[in-house]
Amino acid sequence: MNSIELFLVMVVAVLACSYLVQLLPFPVPLPLVQIFAGSMLALFTEHAVQLQPEVFFLLFLPPLLFLDGWRIPKDGLKRDRGRILELAFGLVFFSVGVGGPLIHLLIPSIPLSVAFALAAVISPTDPVAVSAIAARTPIPGRLMHVLEGESLLNDASGLLSFRLAVGVVLGTAFSWTTAATTLLWSVFAGVLAGLVVTLLLTTGQRILERRLGTADADAPLLVTLVIPFAAYLLAEQVHASGILAVVAAGMAMSRVELTGLAPASSRLQRNAFWNTVQLLLNGIMFVVLGEQLPRVALGAMELGAALGREGGWWLTLYAVSVAGGMMLLRLAWLTFSAVLPWHRGDRRSFRERLPENLVLSVAGVRGAVTLAGVLTLPLALTDGSPFPARDLAIFLAASVILISITASGLFLPRLLRRLTPMGDEHGEELAHAQGEAARAAVQAIQGALARSPDDAELAAVAAPLLEAYRSRAGASAAHAETRRFHEAEQRLRMLCLRAERDALFSMARAGRLSDATARRLVHDIDLLEAHIS
Repeated sequence: MNSIELFLVMVVAVLACSYLVQLLPFPVPLPLVQIFAGSMLALFTEHAVQLQPEVFFLLFLPPLLFLDGWRIPKDGLKRDRGRILELAFGLVFFSVGVGGPLIHLLIPSIPLSVAFALAAVISPTDPVAVSAIAARTPIPGRLMHVLEGESLLNDASGLLSFRLAVGVVLGTAFSWTTAATTLLWSVFAGVLAGLVVTLLLTTGQRILERRLGTADADAPLLVTLVIPFAAYLLAEQVHASGILAVVAAGMAMSRVELTGLAPASSRLQRNAFWNTVQLLLNGIMFVVLGEQLPRVALGAMELGAALGREGGWWLTLYAVSVAGGMMLLRLAWLTFSAVLPWHRGDRRSFRERLPENLVLSVAGVRGAVTLAGVLTLPLALTDGSPFPARDLAIFLAASVILISITASGLFLPRLLRRLTPMGDEHGEELAHAQGEAARAAVQAIQGALARSPDDAELAAVAAPLLEAYRSRAGASAAHAETRRFHEAEQRLRMLCLRAERDALFSMARAGRLSDATARRLVHDIDLLEAHIS
């Protein structure tokens, strides 16, 4: 099976999993189904995927992390920045410093330096996996903002710790000064690279459009596709964090979007394109992860046989112990970090915080970034001898991914029910914004009438619009009334649009309307429906 055929098989697997997860009589996280599908592919196909971590990082991470950085709520990041940085850096270093020795004590066949490397690569949560889990199990907005912010930033600290630990295994002297300098450069230069690339490409695009006229409608879309790859490659070229560069580029792109210069059609096309990219790449990442598992398990079993430990029960015990230990370390950090300055306004007791901390602990899932990182472990040391416990470390990292995803699917719904119900965080903001927008529309209509006082047709059309917008502006004073108003209006508008579309399809089927005209009119209705919904 060549590469193109294998890619098409994986696309079909992603599509099949999307439907299968909806047909199952009980809720199962979609990533878990995709991992299972990948394992079945490995068992029933001859040629396995030769996963090259560098290529994997380049092809999959830039567009997905760029999109996450683009869409993550920036007000949530700013409001909870203390807690996010605490988890993205403090928790990772704590997990590495404590988890490494614990793994070595549990599994003496793993040298301490390799145990530190394993703890480092399984410490960061994965933004792709977090988003996939949240899509199936909605998490309260503020907690989700913390999880997303943490997962977007902690790859830099986790992968840096991993590389330093691997360097120690290979004989490189460890220096705290070098480690701190490397971390600062990785963060600063990575963020700067993302901002510079986004600014240059978007500004260049606008200048060309002003001088040469409006380009092909697909050109701005292609620019957004180029940005994450360019940011990643530039950062890696200067030995900075490509991951942070892509995240920074996405955040900068969200600011560019707020300028409102792009036409509505471009935004619709862009959203549809990126939703498709996200669905496809997310799915393929987990299918590839599942495809690697049988081979990783076989390598770990062979290592166990060489050590005189037959059977898979001890591998299972090690995997569950490591995964559970990392989850407990996460819970311990969340519990005792309550003394940090940004928690002083939270006067809740330990017992009151516990449900939220349990949710954050279980929702901190690992993903394909962890597997791709651990696969970069060298095959041999500098003296030519095999890298110690490499297959076992890879197996444990893959098991932590699988167990964390499974645990989140099993326990998150139950834990979320124990949380104190949260009100609508953005309800007042939403109502105020809708009211201001409606008043701006009223002023625009009144201005048009003032400029054309003798236009009877305009006056006739403006009357019902003015009444609708004035009602909306008045209703925005009360959030509950606004919601009921919009729900009723949305139902009625959707009913009208569906009736229009059904009539057009009926006319086209009966031969009373050409296919081209029908497609054009239905497309306009689809755009309206997408806007309303």
